[in-house]
Amino acid sequence: MIERVFGAAPGPLPPAAASTWIRVFDRRPQSAARLVCFPHGAGSARAFEGLSGALPEYIELLAVQYPGREDRRGEPFAEDIAALAAGAADALAPYADRPLFLLGHSMGALVAFEAARLMQHDPTLVARLFVSAARPPSVDWEEPDLDRTPDEVIADGLRQLGGVPEVMLRDQDFLTEVLRIARADCRLVRAYRCSPEIALKTPLTVLVADADPKNSVDRVRGWSRHTSAEHSTETHSGGHFGLTERATEIATLLARYIDDDLAAPTANVPADLVRELYLAGHGDRLTSDLTTLAEAARDVLPPAVYGFVDGDAGTGETRRTNREAFGRWRLLPRVLRGVTRRDLSVSLLGQRLPVPVLLAPVSAQTVVHPDGELASVRGAADAGVPFVLSSFSSHSLEDVAAAAGPGPRWFQLYWPSDDELAVSLIRRAEASGYTALVLTVDAPTFGYRPVDLDNSFLPFINGVGIANYTSDPVFQAALPAGSGIETAVKHWASVSGNPALTWARLPWLRERTALPILVKGVLHPEDARLALAGGADGVIVSNHGGRQLDGTMAALDSLPAVRAAVGETIPVLMDSGVRTGNDVVKALALGADAVLYGRPYQYGLAVAGQRGVHHVLRCLLAEFDLALAMIGCGSVESIGVDFLAPAGVLATPG
Repeated sequence: MIERVFGAAPGPLPPAAASTWIRVFDRRPQSAARLVCFPHGAGSARAFEGLSGALPEYIELLAVQYPGREDRRGEPFAEDIAALAAGAADALAPYADRPLFLLGHSMGALVAFEAARLMQHDPTLVARLFVSAARPPSVDWEEPDLDRTPDEVIADGLRQLGGVPEVMLRDQDFLTEVLRIARADCRLVRAYRCSPEIALKTPLTVLVADADPKNSVDRVRGWSRHTSAEHSTETHSGGHFGLTERATEIATLLARYIDDDLAAPTANVPADLVRELYLAGHGDRLTSDLTTLAEAARDVLPPAVYGFVDGDAGTGETRRTNREAFGRWRLLPRVLRGVTRRDLSVSLLGQRLPVPVLLAPVSAQTVVHPDGELASVRGAADAGVPFVLSSFSSHSLEDVAAAAGPGPRWFQLYWPSDDELAVSLIRRAEASGYTALVLTVDAPTFGYRPVDLDNSFLPFINGVGIANYTSDPVFQAALPAGSGIETAVKHWASVSGNPALTWARLPWLRERTALPILVKGVLHPEDARLALAGGADGVIVSNHGGRQLDGTMAALDSLPAVRAAVGETIPVLMDSGVRTGNDVVKALALGADAVLYGRPYQYGLAVAGQRGVHHVLRCLLAEFDLALAMIGCGSVESIGVDFLAPAGVLATPG
């Protein structure tokens, strides 16, 4: 733990990239991989400058700069190893378009290990973890308490470890700075704890110097228990700082592993579905074509039910307009970008979601399949897709939460006319682990849907889709004793909607929940501003998929104006017309942080229940993943308008 501060003589700091956390000494925009280096205790990013220059051109080195030193000297030291790991992991998001290889030296091994744990939400992010000069995380490192150790004793320890020229140790200003940082970092290591049962799913390679006075092959053996993937140990020449002092030797060793990992087939990514389907042949499987799947759903559902699922308001003009809006944009690929892996995750409302797609709230799903929302939420969880539950669901929000498992889920609220009932629904959602509230505002009444009217079909009349109400204590308290379903339906019809709502009421709702609130059903930019002014955390651009008002603007056409109205930092999602993975790319390029996906997963639910929902989502995400690969974009954060062009002849530059 008592280690050197600088890996090179003081000089100008390299420019920061993406944040104060990352340093890039040799920028290599065409690199195939990135090596992320975490410094030792009392160390800085500069320790890896020599290694950066020794690596082959296809490997770009990123060095992590901890707070409290060099250009970050004015910042407070981290309170624990986890804080360092979290800061670094967040800062690495813009670099996830290439495979990331993490390398931690001494204390940095613990930080890199914890960062790898945080980044396991996407199994493609970290290709391998290298740890150097470090005992296993579950072992007591037996570090002395430097806060109680005299300055001269620490200086002697530095001499024994090597790596710091004697002339610098005799410089009192330098030594004072070393001791300040060393003591702070020592506190982090002494406080760190890790259970022996914690294991990564990432390949792990341990580096040991043959003359390191602090570590040996025997002392590092325990690292093997901390990964369920392939594990190896490599010995190299040098002492405790052999990693940075023998840059050419280490660069050759690291490149050998990185080359092998890059050559290995990519696994567990959405695009793998394509290979899986080819190998499956023409056996009993679901179709990957949405048009065919919709026809299959029509075959298995009663006509009135299919009309309810697939029907539109009026003539269906809004639905057609939604699709035409996507057709007015073309993807504009960039080639030879070296994108081998894609990061599909997105940060939204303080969470890191695995994909920028959520299942949209759809009501009364037991008319489509007996398991209804239970099958849908399980299929979503199987695909790693967050789920938004409708207020008008066939199963209670508690039962759906239980079926969801640990996957992220949001609750969609139709604000009832009974405020006490509204609060009760919100409290139940909070207690059941829903992490956001989606307030739908574009349905003050049912839309004019000719197919449903011709079939006289509305599930709620028969008590289907009102489970959140019949299971609510406030709702039940308002019913006469011994009431049957007919009385419950009549009461539901009287309280489930609230057409008198205005923007002036939104602050009231904001005061009654700590959950993030997203206002869904916004098309006008001014309505987006009013939502934020009333306390909403974000908006969802939507025309209800064309099921409410015929002849409206396409949601995609409204998206750029809404994004401009609220600014870049406010969460903006969209739905209505999203059908393919390419559509997801277009929506994100035009300003959406994520999309909601509705009608298509109902086709899958009708045909094969949970398995059908899972399959539809896998197909969507596979196409999205492949689209990113083929346009040359490695992460959701990197999607921008430069990957789009209006339909027609491409404009001449300038």
